[in-house]
Amino acid sequence: MASASRVRVGTLVSFKDSAGSSNGSVSTIPIFEGTNVVGRNHLVVPDKRISRKHLSLKTSADGSIEITVEGPNPIVVRSEGQRRKVCAQEKTKITHDDVLELIPGDYLMKYIDTTDEYKSSTPSGSCGVKGKRQSEEDSAAVKRNRQIMEDEALARILQESIAEESTVVSDIASAQTSSLLDSAGSSKRSNGRMHSVGPSNDVPSLTFRLMRVQGLQPWANSSSVTVQDVIQGDVLLAVLSDYMVDIDWLLTACPSLRKVPHVLVIHGEDGASLERLKKMKPANWILHKPPLPISFGTHHSKAMLLVYPQGLRVVVHTANMIHVDWNNKSQGLWMQDFPWKDANDTSKKVPFENDLVDYLGALKWPEFRVNLPVVGDVNINATFFRRFDYSTSMVRLIGSVPGYHVGPNVKKWGHMKLRSVLEECMFEKQFCQSPLIYQFSSLGSLDEKWMSEFTHSLSAGKSDDGSPLGIGKPLIVWPTVEDVRCSIEGYAAGSCIPSPQKNVEKNFLRKYWTRWKADHVGRCRAMPHIKTFTRYNGQNIAWFLLTSSNLSKAAWGALQKNNTQLMIRSYELGVLFLPQTLKSIPQFSCTEKNLSSLDSLTLGKTIKTKLVTLCWKDEEEEKEPSTKIVRLPVPYQLPPQPYGAQDVPWSWDRRYTKKDVYGSVWPRHG
Repeated sequence: MASASRVRVGTLVSFKDSAGSSNGSVSTIPIFEGTNVVGRNHLVVPDKRISRKHLSLKTSADGSIEITVEGPNPIVVRSEGQRRKVCAQEKTKITHDDVLELIPGDYLMKYIDTTDEYKSSTPSGSCGVKGKRQSEEDSAAVKRNRQIMEDEALARILQESIAEESTVVSDIASAQTSSLLDSAGSSKRSNGRMHSVGPSNDVPSLTFRLMRVQGLQPWANSSSVTVQDVIQGDVLLAVLSDYMVDIDWLLTACPSLRKVPHVLVIHGEDGASLERLKKMKPANWILHKPPLPISFGTHHSKAMLLVYPQGLRVVVHTANMIHVDWNNKSQGLWMQDFPWKDANDTSKKVPFENDLVDYLGALKWPEFRVNLPVVGDVNINATFFRRFDYSTSMVRLIGSVPGYHVGPNVKKWGHMKLRSVLEECMFEKQFCQSPLIYQFSSLGSLDEKWMSEFTHSLSAGKSDDGSPLGIGKPLIVWPTVEDVRCSIEGYAAGSCIPSPQKNVEKNFLRKYWTRWKADHVGRCRAMPHIKTFTRYNGQNIAWFLLTSSNLSKAAWGALQKNNTQLMIRSYELGVLFLPQTLKSIPQFSCTEKNLSSLDSLTLGKTIKTKLVTLCWKDEEEEKEPSTKIVRLPVPYQLPPQPYGAQDVPWSWDRRYTKKDVYGSVWPRHG
């Protein structure tokens, strides 16, 4: 792997010849200045004919790559129409467009020299003379731009590699994703396969994915999900929770829902939208809007509970059940499957279970009775969901429920729940006083007192030496007017970033604004509807929250009566990723049969997980063999870039006369 100072000079990409694809598939491999290693870790499906250190590749002064065959088996190099065999310990050179056969006839890779990209961007004849004269500022800018290019390239490669892992545990790759990967030269997946991303102790996030965005480059969607990827298989009962629900779109996008015998929709609709919902719903669907005891509250939680013969799929996501949310915006989704409890384990409870059942109980949906093949006649209420074994849960639930919460319930919901969970956790010392990110799509009417209260909660936790982490500096990731104007939807994207000027342009908020930059996941022009909150240091993540909660008192709650009461207006739900100690990697799936054991990842030992971004590089620090690096697809650049002098935060009730990418102004009418 490359250190931060190394420059990518080329790429080995999977190759199909005129006779068809090669018999084995290899992940895209970046080639950096200096020495590179190609081996078994780069294979999609392990093959012992490929050694762990199969080839070493070293860049040469003439721009070619010198290859040494390190393993016992020969390779074949195709160059200028000639095909030559290179045996163990022999050397050869390759140049742009040459093809390698890592095993003769198998595992075809084409070498693409990318140094021309850098050369073409530099004026002819300027390198030697100007290089000596350019100022320190110019030199720093060049290095910075080069680093950004390298980070983006690395992130693309990581995303493509992670895509290959996704079906092993979470089974969320659809036929669309499969055909995408196959068209890139991948062979059909093996259910038992699980190779590492980068070093052998790296694992992808097995439960967190970004959602597919129409019109992006294939690499940017390679590990993303659609609604069909989630709602699939033999679903016996579906509980769908959301704010907005378009049944026409939902049944078109996911026709298998028509076959589900029992569907409960928990929604936040009212007025004409609710009447349409009632008119369009299938006869076997039940609609429920939870009680809203405090004015100006909403049911905003976005989740799914899918009951299968094998168990339960729990999904927490950020999209309304409407077309634009699942197709045009940056969104996130967490999903994990849980088996039915054994008859002897019905009393076993874990925090995830208690939090889930408490939250579901607060929704107060009308009980209904169903006959399930596994357990017979049962009442579908909150308690029903205690029948599943959540002991492998990889996250904590952070919910919000409307009401005036006092006593022990002060720490049960909203930002006080997040505070109480973080207070129980130990984090690496590097996160002491490290910054916080608030990223969301709607901004409430806030004041400095509440921002301090909220920041206090998100700064909770202790370092591994027992000292408090200390208060972190908050940064808000928020699109500018120019981001919205140039987005894939133009100004129309701003209708889903519904914050008025009076909330956005408060003077005290100016110091928090940072840019929405998402090059590494290809989503700069896909405006964020995703909501995330995190604490970070460089590319290291202390914790990460994916949630429906925007930055508002209604969603998170506000302390009252000398901090003895928490007032919340809305229903919200999120999942908190934390570093954990595990005996094994969760591997249960409700829809994938015959999953082979992944315990070999742990070698029978207790392991710790460490959370990082996709752009984290393995040389950033020494890693213990017992530590698993979990790469989360954080969708924005870290550290975020502060607003410049010309940047204006988007607010949806201002008038914008500069035309967008579709030639429109804002608002469209009036």
